[in-house]
This record gives sequence, structure tokens and C-alpha cells, in this order.
Amino acid sequence: MSSLFSPVSAAATAHIRRWVLDAFPRNQNGVEYDTPLGDPGWFGPGSVTWRIHSEFPGMLAGGLCALMLQLLHPRALAGVYDHSNFREDLVGRLRRTTSFVAGTSYAPAAEVEKLIAKVRRIHAQVVGTLPDGRTYAADDPQLLTWVHVTEAYGFLEGCRRYCREVPAAIADRYYDEYRRVAEALGARDVPASEAQVREYFQSQQSQLSMDARSREVLEVLSDVRLPVPLPGVSRDVFLAAGAALLPDWAVQLLGRSRGQQLQSVVAARVLRSVAPLFRIALNDGISTRACKRVGQEPAVLSAWPEPA
Repeated sequence: MSSLFSPVSAAATAHIRRWVLDAFPRNQNGVEYDTPLGDPGWFGPGSVTWRIHSEFPGMLAGGLCALMLQLLHPRALAGVYDHSNFREDLVGRLRRTTSFVAGTSYAPAAEVEKLIAKVRRIHAQVVGTLPDGRTYAADDPQLLTWVHVTEAYGFLEGCRRYCREVPAAIADRYYDEYRRVAEALGARDVPASEAQVREYFQSQQSQLSMDARSREVLEVLSDVRLPVPLPGVSRDVFLAAGAALLPDWAVQLLGRSRGQQLQSVVAARVLRSVAPLFRIALNDGISTRACKRVGQEPAVLSAWPEPA
């Protein structure tokens, strides 16, 4: 029976591979992933981070979830709103963010340090004033923590919802590991467990709102067209799947309609069903290269690591 379906699976994985490589071309950021041999980078093959970040559907949906959460924080949003060309090149911004996450996750240590230093230099130049007179700076430790926590939450929940079960102890270990990047960028008091993340989100809600700037950014995000076949359908599925990961309080703040919530339910089921095909289609990606650099079989990432 399986041989009957293998041509279909092969065609599907080929289409998925082409879609991903068109949307996020490889080797665009100049990061060296293959040498020096034996260098585990900041996390290594024994980490939870390498496993969660190897799951493309969870990472893309989770990243979009994070963007929706980030636009609810007026000061965090301001740096993007005032200092970037997101209206004209949102795809480029998504690609740069993807490259940074991939690089800090899987590159050798020296490459990670260069990426961190580059982003810190950029952040130091991003300052301004909100329409209500409040000032903001991209290197504000509190804002860096918000951006990091929303991303880590999205990536974890994307993996958990669409790719594989994530036990509570593994989730805590992920938050504890991955905060290293945020702290290197200047974040402080970064949550290190699921319980701490829940408490953190609760503490931040009084600062959040859906204002005119938020709506504009959400509209641009909702209209983004990746350079792939069926760009509108692809966008709608991943955006709705990203929205399915949102906490209930964020769904309410964003004002998502009943119809939009039903779309998220359908998109979540679709993405969950095709996630295994992404794993097959992308079996030579950055996580695979990182494993080979340290002399590990990529299959090691298919199981959670032993307790530390």
C-alpha cells in the first residue's frame, strides 16, 4: 500500500521543498555553518533548541504568532514602524529575522558572536518618540525581553501544536536555554520556564493595546506575498496557523472575529497533517549541516535529549 502512495508523497515533498527555498533562499546571509569542525555553537546537538528550531512549520507559524504579539506593544512596535521599510519589504524583514534565528541557533560560536554584535549595533541606532510623547530605544532591556519571549513562545507552541509533543520539562529547558540569545542582546530578567512565561505575559498586559499603528502593521502582514506558488493561499494558511497559537488574551486584544478563529482551527489541522512532509523535504537544511559539523547523525534531533 505504501508504494502506491510514494509517488504522491515524493511529488508533495518536492513541491514543499521548492516552496520553502523560494520563500527563504539558503546561503543569503554569509554565515558559515560547516566549519570549524567540532564547534557546537551556543547550543549544540544535546540541546532542546536544536530540536525545536529544526521544525520548519512550527518555526514559521510560531514566528508569525510572535509578530502578532509584538505589534500589541506600542514601544516595541515603534522601532519597526519608524525605522524600517516593512511596508515595502516585509518579505526581506522576515528573511533577515529567519536568518538571525537560524544563525544564532546553529552556527559556530564565532559566527553567533558576530551576528549578536551586528544586531546590537543596529539596535543602538534605533531611538525615537511615540505620538504620546513616550520615548523608546530598541536596546531597552525590557523591550528586548518582550521580543524574545514572544518569539520563544511562538516557536515552542508551533513545535508543540504542529510537529511533535513537547513535555513540560522539555519546554522549561527550552526557555532556559534559548534566553542566552536575548541576554546577549541586552535583555534582562528573561523568563526561564513555562510558568515564568505565563507570569510574564500577565504582567505585561497592562502595557498592550491595539492602536492605529498596530492595525496598519497587521494589515501589511495580512497582505504579504511570499515569492512562491499560490502566495495568497500559503500566507493565509500560515498566518491563520500562527494565530491559532495565540493566548486567549491576545486573540481578544487583536479583535479576531469568530470567522477568523474558525479559519485558524482549519489551518492548524492542515499544517499538522503536512508537517511530516516538511521534515522529509528539508532533510539537508541548516540543522543537518550543524549536526555534521559536530560529527552527529541528524537523526539525533528526532528524539528529545536526556535530562541534563
